Amino acid sequence: MCEHDHHANDAYDDPNLDRGLAYDLDAWQTQQRTLRDRRAVLGLMGAGAAVAGGAVLLGTTGSAAAAVAEIPAETAGPYPGDGSNGPDVLLESGIVRRDIRSSIGSASGTAAGFPFKMVFTLVNAATEKPVSGLALYAWHCTRDGKYSMYSSGVEDQNYLRGVQVSNTKGKVRFTSIFPACYDGRWPHVHFEVYRNVSEATSSGTILATSQMALPRAECAAVYSSHSGYSASTTNLNRVSISSDGVFGDDDGVRQIATMRGSVAKGFYKAKLRVPVDL
Repeated sequence: MCEHDHHANDAYDDPNLDRGLAYDLDAWQTQQRTLRDRRAVLGLMGAGAAVAGGAVLLGTTGSAAAAVAEIPAETAGPYPGDGSNGPDVLLESGIVRRDIRSSIGSASGTAAGFPFKMVFTLVNAATEKPVSGLALYAWHCTRDGKYSMYSSGVEDQNYLRGVQVSNTKGKVRFTSIFPACYDGRWPHVHFEVYRNVSEATSSGTILATSQMALPRAECAAVYSSHSGYSASTTNLNRVSISSDGVFGDDDGVRQIATMRGSVAKGFYKAKLRVPVDL
């Protein structure tokens, strides 16, 4: 399937704020407990080690080591758009694209916001080598904290959602706009990894579901200097990554993106390494 780029324009109507953390936590609470229990077990396995007759055996290989190396599993949240909770954008023609700023299919809107690029590097958790041919579906909120296909005012849009296939270096790239910080959540990007593009575009088996956290300094710089992000400045000052309902259990240590660019340069690029258990 070929990539289809969609270019941003200046037309955009600012909707009201989303329902925020209170709604999210109601939907996520049970799943979060399950995920944290799983991550705690995996953490014990990854300490390395198997105890037999009082001896600690280091350098464990096989499935236990691979599981520990995986990107932390997180909830897809209440707005995945993957068919598991309402609408399914993955079945839309044109969903495989690098530029996710505009809607596809019968929708025609474009999300306004500060230019933002994302690069995910998909690696085999067991070997740490890049993997080509995997498909990654990424989605995030608008500059107003809205999720297309779900939130009031943008239910008829499907922008800020797209699929890309990893190249020979395991790279997956997207062009988008900088996500907002909505009430109670740390700024983030959701993603799911599939074995191939056919699995992704038929809502097939998911290999990994996680979230990328954005660093505070870059978020604060964008929010304080660009129109449309005023609510994000207030919301960012009310939350820390330690208090976040998703990243707070380990401060998102393996999910925080490294950043390039600046407000002065007119863009930011977020990079994240994503080990996947194949």
